[in-house]
Amino acid sequence: MTFTYTFANAKDTVLKREDEQGNIVWIPTDPANTDYAKFLSSGAEAEPYVAPPEPEPLTAEEKLAKAGLTVDELKELLGL
Repeated sequence: MTFTYTFANAKDTVLKREDEQGNIVWIPTDPANTDYAKFLSSGAEAEPYVAPPEPEPLTAEEKLAKAGLTVDELKELLGL
């Protein structure tokens, strides 16, 4: 079975191991962990961690919807 490895965080303390079917296992980078020891002895290399992109800022309407208010409800609340 073939695995791909990627560091799952910026401190490289967890590996993400994925197989051909998309099954994922999270492996702590602790030498006492048998899966990590197998990774080290296999000679495989892990891809570096890539931080997820920052989310797009919410529009005013999206912020209102998230708060459970419509624009008209907010205007009414503000007396506009």
